[in-house]
Amino acid sequence: MNKILKDPLLWIFLIFSAYPFMPYIGSFISLGSELLLWFVFALGFNLCLGQTGLPSFGHGAFFGMGSYAAAISFLRLFNHDAFVMPILAGIVLGAAAAALLGWLIREKKGVYFAMLTVAFTQVCFGIAFRWDEVTGGEAGLSGVLRGAFFGLPMNNPIVFYYFCFLVFIVCAVIIRKISRSCFGLSLQSVRQNPLRSQYLGYNIGLYKFSVYTISGGFAGLAGALYCLLTQSAYADVLDWSKSGDVVMATLLGGGTVSFYGPILGSLIFVICKNLISSMWVHWALLYGLSFVIILSFFPTGLMGIVKKKRNLEPRLRGNAPAQEQTRREEP
Repeated sequence: MNKILKDPLLWIFLIFSAYPFMPYIGSFISLGSELLLWFVFALGFNLCLGQTGLPSFGHGAFFGMGSYAAAISFLRLFNHDAFVMPILAGIVLGAAAAALLGWLIREKKGVYFAMLTVAFTQVCFGIAFRWDEVTGGEAGLSGVLRGAFFGLPMNNPIVFYYFCFLVFIVCAVIIRKISRSCFGLSLQSVRQNPLRSQYLGYNIGLYKFSVYTISGGFAGLAGALYCLLTQSAYADVLDWSKSGDVVMATLLGGGTVSFYGPILGSLIFVICKNLISSMWVHWALLYGLSFVIILSFFPTGLMGIVKKKRNLEPRLRGNAPAQEQTRREEP
């Protein structure tokens, strides 16, 4: 029981379960829904960056494809009362696109891997921006309505918030299970020493392909939820800047050293984008400066500061130094 109470994920769930009832900030229900889908997006992305060490700077493509898949399936394929099918379409298309790209670049490393993912994102952006018959081109797709789900009116912002909250709970538990499984530990081995992992018999290319596909599925899910949140889909979500946002949020929070880093980084990013931007038009300058300053002094991000402090505490108490943990995430 004591171990459960010390689980940070439990406290995150409790805080966001009460979000709609919090003073002042609780009135921004759409902001809360956006936070939750960004948590899913960033946690899924961190399977590539933090867990496997893959510099995927084109994850916005899968997010955008999930958004377009949900919009197109709602407007042109299924009944306008459909709610689940657009979300499933987003997951499938996001995972399929990630599988295609992941198979093509599975043997690439470093900057070559990163630049190919960026190029793929821009190709997708160009197609969405120009293909008027399917994507609506520059005007995008609008008119997406949130139907009922098991009799619950999803057009109600609070009901939709708790649906996103439920999706976040399921995804967070699944992603943490993946991170702590034998598969997840193998991904850490690939990140730390790919050559030694290959000598031990690991199929490096297959591991990269697998985790990239899984991560793309979570990005597609987040994109589909974003489509339902905004009730539209535009080419902007496919731009390389969307990929840069999730990279910056993950690194700022400390996703390379902590499972919870992407959640913290996404929280800071979304709040800056939505609340600070309403008070100051140059909010990106403040966010960018904080990103540069924090990573200059603490390359492992905000959660890296926390972990460093926790490792110093035994020494300050006169105890033996804590042994370096082999696993990334906290208990």
